[in-house]
Amino acid sequence: MLRRRVTSLLSTTIRSSSIRTKPTLSPSPISFQSLHFLQCPNPNPSISNAKGFGFQPQGMRAYSLLSLNDLRGKVPRKQKTRKGRGIGSGKGKTAGRGHKGQKARGSGKLGFEGGQTPLRRRLPKRGFKNPFSLTFQPVGLGKIAKLINAGKIDSSELITMKTLKDTGAIGKQIKDGVRLMGRGAEQIQWPIHFEVSRVTVRAKEAVEAAGGSVRRVYYNKLGFRALLKPEWFEKKGRLLPKAARPSLKQKDKVDSIGRLPAPTKPIPFFTEEEVASSSST
Repeated sequence: MLRRRVTSLLSTTIRSSSIRTKPTLSPSPISFQSLHFLQCPNPNPSISNAKGFGFQPQGMRAYSLLSLNDLRGKVPRKQKTRKGRGIGSGKGKTAGRGHKGQKARGSGKLGFEGGQTPLRRRLPKRGFKNPFSLTFQPVGLGKIAKLINAGKIDSSELITMKTLKDTGAIGKQIKDGVRLMGRGAEQIQWPIHFEVSRVTVRAKEAVEAAGGSVRRVYYNKLGFRALLKPEWFEKKGRLLPKAARPSLKQKDKVDSIGRLPAPTKPIPFFTEEEVASSSST
């Protein structure tokens, strides 16, 4: 009903305005095919020609109170508080810290709870991690025997941990050394000489039964890195580090200090009787 009344009022207004105005050169009367209604119609048709209100016929530019370039997102308008900018700002003088006290002079100790037993002491302890523990990468004798048969390892030379790394017997992520295991010990039937960090009893017996030898050598972190990657020191223009001595706890678990660069010839083992006889002569 409202729409019908508005259209009727509009038609009468257009007719009256066309009668009052001067006649144009075109003999045909003004006709509008359709009318476009805006979102906010003007209830007073007398001010329909005002900008931003009422209705506009087709072919003329329509204006509205809302346009796309006036739309804005929900951006926070609150400005950052500037402390210490005078009493009138509300955060002057003490800058919100108050008068004296622990928090006024600086931050307290991390985890301090005002003298109460802190949370880190109230909770029970679980587990234990030894900071002096060593992680050795295992390798079996059977795998080494397959590489020797494939021609990747020369059994006539000394097999060091660098040899095992270069031939792929062990992975690249080596932490503290290599442990020689007895898996596949029956495949060792010729003398082989090893220099590793640790060795099991079964592996040592199998190698010595075939006429070979196993020496447990000690390398610290830097020395072990120089053994596996000596080219890194050459690239940086540095000399290889000197061999480090083992600690008292590891002194009984190794046979000798590791040599740098990687050796190719084994060091013969001497018994106490041979050492005494050689010194006496």
